[in-house]
Amino acid sequence: MTEADVRSTTTDTEVGAADAARGSDLGSAELLALYEQMLLIRRTEKAAYDLFMSGLVKGTTHLASGQEAVAVGASAALRPDDYVFATYRGHHHAIARGATPEECLAELMSKATGLCQGKGGSMHLTKASAGMLGSYAIVGSHLPMAAGAAWSALLRGSGQVAVAFFGDGATNIGAFHETLNLAAVWRLPVLFICENNFYMEYTAIGTVTSVANPAADRAAGYGLPGHVIDGNDLLPVHAAVADAAARARAGEGPTVIEAQTYRHYGHSRTDPAKYRPDEEVQRWLERDPLSVARRRLEEAGVTETELDAAEERAEHSVAAAVDAAKNAPDADPAEAFTDVWADGGSAWRT
Repeated sequence: MTEADVRSTTTDTEVGAADAARGSDLGSAELLALYEQMLLIRRTEKAAYDLFMSGLVKGTTHLASGQEAVAVGASAALRPDDYVFATYRGHHHAIARGATPEECLAELMSKATGLCQGKGGSMHLTKASAGMLGSYAIVGSHLPMAAGAAWSALLRGSGQVAVAFFGDGATNIGAFHETLNLAAVWRLPVLFICENNFYMEYTAIGTVTSVANPAADRAAGYGLPGHVIDGNDLLPVHAAVADAAARARAGEGPTVIEAQTYRHYGHSRTDPAKYRPDEEVQRWLERDPLSVARRRLEEAGVTETELDAAEERAEHSVAAAVDAAKNAPDADPAEAFTDVWADGGSAWRT
């Protein structure tokens, strides 16, 4: 089964039209702010790519360019104290939850001013003060953690929800199924949001999965609602997450949301993504979430001058972040021994 086959079961119109109408309560000013946040993420990731290619960042990175609407639309529908867990492809979620481009880029460059003082790097962006409880390199490992955070919120009666963002590939591993089962049994206030970009690393998800929609079609097996939405449009994302969060806070349990989207880059820095058909890539590039959001704003009466100003602000912010990160002090090697255990250090083990 190819990406085109999957798309034929849930077309853009079927997936997005009703939810977009329900999400239209976002005012033009708020939508413009979210558009600017998406621009900020796109430019931060381009800067990360350029820094990698120039040798200023070591290791690897997994860019989410093309998937910004999922992170930004979802985060806008959450409370500031809600919990978010992301994958190694999590730059967009970190920024959507309040991390700055400078903090993220400094982390990638192993600088002392990075989100984790240079200890985490691209695949472990974390900002606990903003409810961003980490990006996780092991596929699906954070789903049980999100359930645990939701269980904590339920015990404390805080009204918080936990959100686990994951890729389509995670739907075929045990942690996904085990977590959905327990979350359903305990009616946990947790949202499971699959960023289905149709490829699990280099393999088309449809070729190794028995259902067309790998996350949403499995939800019914655990007695959970499952929804497929247009992940390249802020409005249906915002509407679906707002509804699911309200349902969770009301004690009605988890929801599975499958946001269909597409990554513009390969799986990681070294992947040219030649396994994807050219016509498929072009079709998705024409539905770039930034272009979709800009059209929404134009329809809402936002002027071209205002839109261009948002682009300029994002460009200048990221340029300043790159300069600041480059000039920041290197990470202190002693920091490697902090934040390791609950007491903040590891001395007690020696």
